[in-house]
Amino acid sequence: MPDSHTPPPEVDRAAASRAAVAARRARAAVKASVAAGLRSAVSVLDAAGRDPHGAEGSMRVTEFLMSVPAIGRTKTRDTLQRLQIAPVKRVGGLGKHQRVRLREFLLERAAISLARGARRSRLVVLAGPTAVGKGTVADHIRRNYPDVLLSVSATTRAPRPGEVDGVNYYFVDDAEFDRMIADGELLEWATVHNAYRYGTPRGPVEASLARGRSVLLEIDLQGARQVRQTMPDATLVFLDPPSWDELVRRLVGRGTESEEERARRLRTAKVELQAKGEFDAVVVNRDVAEAAREVVQLIELRPSGR
Repeated sequence: MPDSHTPPPEVDRAAASRAAVAARRARAAVKASVAAGLRSAVSVLDAAGRDPHGAEGSMRVTEFLMSVPAIGRTKTRDTLQRLQIAPVKRVGGLGKHQRVRLREFLLERAAISLARGARRSRLVVLAGPTAVGKGTVADHIRRNYPDVLLSVSATTRAPRPGEVDGVNYYFVDDAEFDRMIADGELLEWATVHNAYRYGTPRGPVEASLARGRSVLLEIDLQGARQVRQTMPDATLVFLDPPSWDELVRRLVGRGTESEEERARRLRTAKVELQAKGEFDAVVVNRDVAEAAREVVQLIELRPSGR
């Protein structure tokens, strides 16, 4: 009698490996179709119920929810807690009551999205406290989501290492900034950290929106409030740090400010963090690519070629 611990023959291992790869690809295709809006989340849930061992049923419920547009890691975690579903559960392995609760949740989201679709703005404002990584997330969106126009702000501060004029910011002096204000060329502007002024040139934003192109503004909290007043249909997204300690680590780690400047920015950040309730959505920046994906999903776009 063969030993039960004897490893399977090489041919069996190869076949099992091929089957595993095929299963992963099938699950990835399902997630991609949901993210692209080609399949409804409810239809995937129903398919998982009919065939618990198929591509739909073998997905973890966490993966499934994160493929639904505008549901990121944080919202997935909160939703599963509220629906009393363990994150490790497979979609095909949900209990009867869990499946009913999840189906009702997905139907409700679909109805809300349909109702809001006609008035959904293509203008998204990304704001948050200092050192939270707004610029890094915005740069990732610029490189990976070319359908989104990332508005370039004007600023009176000097360039940091690696920043390029006209790409990261328009670096101008105080006289030029004053002229832009006087001529009505700025959609919003503010003095940040009691030091430098930042503003969004109005022309490129309005022209892109008129052509139906999506626009992302990466600005400070004061600017976001101004945009809310002038363009109430804009979607305001608050970029949140994973923790206060991580925010401090990022600010200190980038080494671009003096100790006095860091202390001033951290005092401001404590105030800014209290404003997240003013925003339409909150995205936690644990991982740059994931945070960028969540932001882009809020304007219902996908990366080019994916």
